[in-house]
Order: sequence, then structure tokens, then C-alpha cells
Amino acid sequence: MRSPGSTALVDSYGRTVRDLRISVTDRCNFRCTYCMPAEGLQWLDRAELLTYEEIERIARICVERFGFESFRLTGGEPLLRRNLEDLVGRLAALGADLAITTNGTGLVSHAASLRQAGLRRVNVSCDSLKRERFEQLTRRDELDKTLQGIDAALAAGFDPVKVNVVVIRGVNDDEIVDFAEFGRAKGLDIRFIEYMPLDADGTWSGAAVVPSSEVVAAVAERFPLVRDHPDGDPTPAHRWRYADGRGTVGVIASVTEPFCGDCDRIRITSDGQLRTCLFSLEETDLRGLMREGGSDDQLAEAIATAVAGKWAGHKIGQVNFLRPRRSMSQIGG
Repeated sequence: MRSPGSTALVDSYGRTVRDLRISVTDRCNFRCTYCMPAEGLQWLDRAELLTYEEIERIARICVERFGFESFRLTGGEPLLRRNLEDLVGRLAALGADLAITTNGTGLVSHAASLRQAGLRRVNVSCDSLKRERFEQLTRRDELDKTLQGIDAALAAGFDPVKVNVVVIRGVNDDEIVDFAEFGRAKGLDIRFIEYMPLDADGTWSGAAVVPSSEVVAAVAERFPLVRDHPDGDPTPAHRWRYADGRGTVGVIASVTEPFCGDCDRIRITSDGQLRTCLFSLEETDLRGLMREGGSDDQLAEAIATAVAGKWAGHKIGQVNFLRPRRSMSQIGG
């Protein structure tokens, strides 16, 4: 529900922005091959990170001035940020839908307290159910902890619990049906994500992308599906429900079927840079504005100005596509 007195934040292409992705840290305990190099990243100093008060201030302006309806906490790995429950409580008080994307390893310790603090939804990233392959993809032998984290989220009462799977040709595309079976058995919503050019090593290739249409066909061959995604719905995942009623599955076709025309989100990096697209080449420094004494009116104006200049969409696969200078972990997934 839009905040009373707010004004919709509409970009020059007529898209209403109402979703804010908030990265709380660039640090991660994994080194996923499609996101980070094995070593060598320079972590941000603590003083460079937005404080919880600064994050709350930006979020409040987004709700009160522009009627934002949802926030998602990301990283790096957000559960590495100390006292995250404090931030969750601050954001939950604003009344917007509040979710988190995590690798799940910290959920055994934090799922119950996060839910009590006001977190509503959990997405867990898990790209293989095979231990050796999981270790190859993440460069960490932590599959058991991720699976335990998923169970902890379910036990804490989060509903739905979603599992994000980045599908890479020749790496884990043979596990598509395995993940569908896993989701059906556990009561999880599986979200298959196309491999995007945001890896720190710069080795991404279009040949490694498994089109979401292929993913849907593989699942449907085993478990008949019925489309469950309304036209014009701005959420990135196109959803199908199982014909037998045992849950849903979704695909995020960022590369082969971009949803830029319906995009309703912007994002804040952990060091306070506003990005109007995951693939943006420009950023707006909200941290600097706040720390120089900027007013709420000035912050709102900076956000509105950035959104007004939001581009039509990324150009992955086109000759004029340029990769952003930051990798996924530095931007916020």
C-alpha cells in the first residue's frame, strides 16, 4: 500500500520504481566463480559502509516520499554484517515487504531472530546439490551448512523460502530436475537464474547461458507445469505452478528474455552508491550527500534525478554492451 502523501517515482520510460535492493556488506564467506575471484578483492573499510541509521534514512525517504513497497537485503553475504536484526527491525517498522538473499550458512544461528525482528521472506542461493560440485562453484566445502540453513528457515516459519540456482552450461545444467524434485519434497520455491556477465574474473560467455525456456522445458517434461505469472507483473521471476498442486518454480531470464521494460527496482551498494540498474555504468553518491549534511529533501531529489535518468535496459549480447566496473559481490545481488 502506497504511503499517504507519497508521489510515485516514475522514470522517463513510464516505469514506476517501488523496490529497493540494499547491500549491507561487500564481504562474503564464499568465493562463487560467477561472482568473485578466488582471492585478491580489497574489502571496504568499516567506515566506508553505510551505517544502519543511514540505510534506515534512505529507506524511510523511499517509503514516505515515493511509496516504495519492498526492500531486499543483499551482500556479499548479508549475514556477515553484525547485528543485522537491528537493521531488520528498523526497516520492518516502515511497513514495506522485507526480504533477504543469503547463501544460507548463517541461518541456523539467525533465522528465528530475523523472523522475530520482522523479516518476511528468505532467498537462499544454492547452485548444486552435489558436494564436490558445490565446492567447485563456491570454492568452499559448505553444502551441508547451506542445506541446514534452508531447513532452519523453514523451521522458523518463513513462507515462502526460495532457492536461487544460477544455471551454467556444462557445469550444473544436469541438476535442473534434481532441484525441482528437491523443491517439491521440501516445500521450496526454486528460482533458476540465467548466468550473467558480472563475474569478477571476466570469463563469462554467452555460450554458458542456459536459456530459461530450456529450463522450463526440462522441468515440464518431468512435472507438468501451468503458467502462473500475470502479464505486466514486474517481478523478475516468471512463475509456473506444478499441475498437481505441489508448489511453484520460476525462471529469471535476465539474458535471453530481459524484463527491463517492467523493471521496478533500484539498488544501493554497501558504500552508499545508488544504482538504477544492476548493470549501471554510473552511480549516485548518497553516502557522501548524507555525510556532508544533506537534507531529506536533497536526498529525495538525488534519488528522483537518478531514476529520471534510468536507461531503457542493459545490452547484454549486443556489440555495445559494457560490463560494469564492479562485480556482483561489490554491487549487491
